[in-house]
Amino acid sequence: MTESEIGLRERLVDAGVELLEAEGLQALTLREIARRAGVSHGAPRRYFPTHLELLSAIARRGFADLAERVRATLAHGPAGPRAQAAALARTYLEFALDNPGMYELMFRHDLLESGHLGLRETSLPLFRVLAGLVGELLPGADARRVTGALWANLHGIAQLWRWRSLQLAVGDEDFAPLLDAVLLAHLGPEGGR
Repeated sequence: MTESEIGLRERLVDAGVELLEAEGLQALTLREIARRAGVSHGAPRRYFPTHLELLSAIARRGFADLAERVRATLAHGPAGPRAQAAALARTYLEFALDNPGMYELMFRHDLLESGHLGLRETSLPLFRVLAGLVGELLPGADARRVTGALWANLHGIAQLWRWRSLQLAVGDEDFAPLLDAVLLAHLGPEGGR
């Protein structure tokens, strides 16, 4: 691929990211991405033979952003597996709430066919980081299952918070008390390790 082809490919992904931020997942059509990138509606097919491949390239940007936030959290955050797991959970929720369209796309593995296009290789390392911390905290537990349950709980908080359902139900305007309850339920009390 030439430099100009790489540039156009990146421009299409950039346009998709911007469209996702502005209008959400339902707006991500090839035609609209092409229009925003300033190319003909057939141009994306040259670099992304299917809509699915373009969506996966856009989702990879989200995973790269989340991975960078995770790296920064671990590099500059607290020490100890419990504190790190708590910091990562907060980072995850903040990412989800700051980037609702991207967040929705990233975790639609049913839509993206993540195994087929290699998206799992981008997403699973983040899960493994958290599972490693859970394994340190709960050495006798199945770390993958506990992490899966923790992740599902965090995902539920993110979705219900975005829809304002949790604020209505619990009367909070800060998700921190809910996050503390989730961490206590899945990882036990602070100071355990």
